[in-house]
Amino acid sequence: MFESYDSGAIEVEVEGSDTGFQTESSQPEPVVEPTPEAVNFTANPVVEQTAAEEVIAEPQEPVQPVTPSVTPDVVAPSAPEVETQAHVQSSFTPANPNDRSEMDSLFQQMAAAGASDLHLSVSMPPVVRKDGKMQELAPGAAKLTPESIEKLLVSIMPDKNREEFAERNDTDFAYEIPGLARFRANVFRDRKGMGGVFRIIPSDIMTAEDLNLSKAIMDLTELSKGLVVVTGPTGSGKSTTLCAMVDSINKNREDHIITIEDPIEFTHENIKCLVNQREVHNHTDSFKDALRAALREDPDILLVGEMRDLETISIAIETAETGHLVFGTLHTTTAASTVDRIIDQFPADRQQQIRVMLSESLKGVIAQTLLPKIGGGRVAALEVLIVTPAIANLIREGKTFQIPSQMQTGKNLGMRLLNDSLIELVNKGLVEPKDAYIKAVDKESFEALLQRSGKKI
Repeated sequence: MFESYDSGAIEVEVEGSDTGFQTESSQPEPVVEPTPEAVNFTANPVVEQTAAEEVIAEPQEPVQPVTPSVTPDVVAPSAPEVETQAHVQSSFTPANPNDRSEMDSLFQQMAAAGASDLHLSVSMPPVVRKDGKMQELAPGAAKLTPESIEKLLVSIMPDKNREEFAERNDTDFAYEIPGLARFRANVFRDRKGMGGVFRIIPSDIMTAEDLNLSKAIMDLTELSKGLVVVTGPTGSGKSTTLCAMVDSINKNREDHIITIEDPIEFTHENIKCLVNQREVHNHTDSFKDALRAALREDPDILLVGEMRDLETISIAIETAETGHLVFGTLHTTTAASTVDRIIDQFPADRQQQIRVMLSESLKGVIAQTLLPKIGGGRVAALEVLIVTPAIANLIREGKTFQIPSQMQTGKNLGMRLLNDSLIELVNKGLVEPKDAYIKAVDKESFEALLQRSGKKI
């Protein structure tokens, strides 16, 4: 899903890319079909790394999308039925590459539908999220069985993730269809069997201009040090915003950027900056380990995909204090709650020290949420906090409840509250008042704004 802001809006698009990897061309191994009794994951095909090798495929007729099989006795395509495009995903090749065709067809249909997420669950047909709402990918499609869904999911899972799934019953990885998109995958097991959720990731990076990010936000990319946090619920476009900010740095500065992600979503080429991207569970064990190691890798700018635990947050703050620019994400809904969340991660006897450190290192917070757009698509409402000396003093003294009032008086500096963004979207006719009201944190205040604008819920 491409997410582009138009007056704070995120548009959903799908574009292709000419980049990708290629797999080794080989005769497919015989397919051993799963049996109905196969409840536990046991697949362990022989695989080999082929990322550096190329294959030239004979031209074939275009492959038509197919509906995933729902019975365990479907015979895989024979050897001559080679796909027209060479295929790779992150570092693995299954024993029979043709097994991927059914899963790839689902991804192609998902992209064509303009959906952001694909859900595969037992006893349900494939379901997608489009414009924030769940719907069947192909109305009338057959329901998936435990056997058919296992076949689909195992076909695209790298070896390491197969092993992890066998141990933990869930795993995360990335999958790519060259010329179409990358997909962030989570495979899990529930009471009915295996399941999977896939988020589409655009191949092309959206720029700050494409997203219409404000000058106040982009000024944060010019800092030499400090902590900048982008927050919001899952699926609110945090990665898209951060990607645009890193892309701007890459085009305008001459620095060393290290990103730590789980998994890598957008890929950055070296433009003016040297960019190293590390993936948790693939290139490093954890965010905290990678962040600690990064301090010995001569970084100027660090991007931490998720500040999940106390140690990661602590290292991020210390890194920002020691002369580095650090970008991170949290799942809070407002700027003030972001400050509280960070401080509350620490034991009571350390919180005053962290308040002082945060008041000096925190430079900005961008909180965002997505709403359904009138006419289709989704838009983003953004809250922007720029840490001024007055706000730094409130953080130091533990008076974060006064931050919203300071933000009201700091609008000339580019600050804005979430309610201000929501009412602007309503007044522009981009979202329904009811949808904006649902997303409002301070609902009483938002109702007053609606009344002054002559709008009703």
